Amino acid sequence: MSELVESIRTRYLVTLEKIAIAAKKAGRDPGSVKLVVVTKSQSVEVTRAAIEAGVKFLGENYPEEGVMKLQAFHEFSAVEWHMIGHVQSRKAQLVAANFNFLHSLDSLKLARRLDRFCGEAGRSLSSLLEFNLGGEGTKSGWPAWDETRWHEMLAELAEIVALPNLKVCGLMTMPPLGETPEFSRPFFQKLKRLQEYLSAQFSQVDFSGLSMGTSYDYEAAVEEGATFVRVGTAIVGVRKYKTEVV
Repeated sequence: MSELVESIRTRYLVTLEKIAIAAKKAGRDPGSVKLVVVTKSQSVEVTRAAIEAGVKFLGENYPEEGVMKLQAFHEFSAVEWHMIGHVQSRKAQLVAANFNFLHSLDSLKLARRLDRFCGEAGRSLSSLLEFNLGGEGTKSGWPAWDETRWHEMLAELAEIVALPNLKVCGLMTMPPLGETPEFSRPFFQKLKRLQEYLSAQFSQVDFSGLSMGTSYDYEAAVEEGATFVRVGTAIVGVRKYKTEVV
């Protein structure tokens, strides 16, 4: 085992242990939380090392970069590739044809395109609906910071959950960055309330997935019900570069 693989494996196992402790603290099964290791802007070497270290779920932000990597590592068939970043409509086909899971479905327009391309490819895409809970203009997602206006989203969401080639299975959010992990907790709690609200509105849909929490605040996210946490820096180190073709 190379030094790089060993160091990533050590940090990966430490993170899994912290997730387990947070889950048990909340009376949850640690197995109900999936650790998505974020390899966006990491080299192919680091990404391979993460896979060899035992990582099962890899998160990418940029479709071209993610597709390049998943094609390079196609022999690792047990690895799931998760698109966690904002997807431009013109890149929907790349995501629909290649990724196992989408965390960042943030518009009806994107949903329609993904559904069409998935249909053409003869596949289904498991997806999480992204919500903006902090009111930040730089964040994607349906505007959901005002709970009294949640009903205004229902018509669009009803159309999305009815699309035949998208499997909506939960919610995702990126809270504003605060001074401490505790700053994120109210946003995680709000996403949990939104999950309960939408489950009541669409009883035919399984909204059990909650993608929330990063290297900074994933333990608090697990305590509040996260089923996916997206951890990069704490496991694979600081990002080395950015590759985004626009």
